Amino acid sequence: MIEGGCYCGAIRYEAHGGCSNSMICHCQTCRRVAASPVVAWATFPLNGFRFTRGSPLEFRSSPPVHRTFCGICGTPLTYRHESYDDAIDITTCSLDQPERFAPTHHSWLSHDVPWVKFGDGLPVFQESGTIY
Repeated sequence: MIEGGCYCGAIRYEAHGGCSNSMICHCQTCRRVAASPVVAWATFPLNGFRFTRGSPLEFRSSPPVHRTFCGICGTPLTYRHESYDDAIDITTCSLDQPERFAPTHHSWLSHDVPWVKFGDGLPVFQESGTIY
């Protein structure tokens, strides 16, 4: 089991089951939603995920995508794509122990801002490299 939550503590969650994907996303939507050049995500089984404190706000950043965030402090929390109804992505840095889920690759480099340069040697994908 893993646990995590938002910055202010109003929202807490837990997830059971193994992490099936861990990546750094460079897509324009993630960047805009988080106001950050990249966002790290870890993917878990949807049926093992639940909020244990508080209720996050949800919005659709595009027709098939549902995102949640804390309505008090604004921390981005989850991403759920309707095509993958058995998985949920959790912002890695909202986990209590983000160091347990090092990214395995970078996705959506085609959307990258030109001044972002990683030298970590991880595989890169011009579009989605996500494996659910």
